[in-house]
Amino acid sequence: MPIFTIETTYRLPVYRQRSYEAADLAAACRLAVEDDDWDGAKHDHETVGETYVTGVWEGRDAAYSGPSAPVPSHYRETVQRKADHFEVLLGLVKVLSGAEASDRAYWQDRAVSAIAKAEAILVGARDPD
Repeated sequence: MPIFTIETTYRLPVYRQRSYEAADLAAACRLAVEDDDWDGAKHDHETVGETYVTGVWEGRDAAYSGPSAPVPSHYRETVQRKADHFEVLLGLVKVLSGAEASDRAYWQDRAVSAIAKAEAILVGARDPD
């Protein structure tokens, strides 16, 4: 039976609470985002993110020692799956909005597949086969 080395990751939120004097809320938010002083920051262990796969290698203890294998989409981070699939959906909308009638059936079939994957992502399910 094959052996694989799998690297998994989860995100641990780090936060800080500071007061900013600014002309309005948008300016205060901008100051907070641009503030690079994280002294006194706290780790939020109560809201850690999902565990997802970030690397796959064939063999025992093989991480970064050879070529990596592609990570199946449904084991990647959900937010990244959404971002990657958004590009596909945007492309399909662009094509369908200007497609000739003869091409429309081809692109509609692809759109149905893309919609099924988008629905799977939204409910946290595996990609459709």
